Amino acid sequence: MDDPFIRIEESGTVIPLLENVTTIGRGRAVDVRLSDPSVSRLHAEIVRRGPYAYVTDLGLSRNGTRVNGRLVARRVLDDGDVLTFGSARCRVGGIEREDLTAEVELRRSAAPELTRRELDVLTSLCRPALSDEAFVAPATAREIASDLVVTEAAVKQHLLRLYQKFRIPEGTNRRVRLANEVVSLGLVRPLPPTGRPESSQLPRPAPGDLPANATIGAEVHDRRAS
Repeated sequence: MDDPFIRIEESGTVIPLLENVTTIGRGRAVDVRLSDPSVSRLHAEIVRRGPYAYVTDLGLSRNGTRVNGRLVARRVLDDGDVLTFGSARCRVGGIEREDLTAEVELRRSAAPELTRRELDVLTSLCRPALSDEAFVAPATAREIASDLVVTEAAVKQHLLRLYQKFRIPEGTNRRVRLANEVVSLGLVRPLPPTGRPESSQLPRPAPGDLPANATIGAEVHDRRAS
């Protein structure tokens, strides 16, 4: 088998994956340099562990990282996977093939327990990214509030709880990092670009949802959840 490599589809350039970490971005010092303006200076990295490799989005770009069209935060790679960094497409090869179904199911079972309203917020948050071919930034708190017909303060309160449940630390692009994690865990599915999702498209949460208009601590949390 060939050594693991990544091929830039636009140019056909083939670059071997380094033994440990291969950095990808638009900056001069990265290992795989992509000139597309939608790519961040340091966009993502591919990490090798023995015969395995996984890609990690570094959360520094509004344009995200996709594997076979699905937005991801971190994902184990299979031979032939198509990686999209912003709008730049690449393909990986030379990776040992193995059935990872059990691992995928394990990752999904590790998702936190969510209420119905939290699932609604996550679906609205990820809708722009899931309904377009190219990555679009996740919905803002104001857009989610308009979509769900609730107050913006209530949405920000839910986002704060979701950041805690998914262990998304404070910092830049927090909504993007949350959306990456949610999609990589398979908690939301691709939806049509228009119209509200049917309830059957979403997993059933446990009871105990917060009221949709909850505003406890909203004045303090508004600045942190935006």
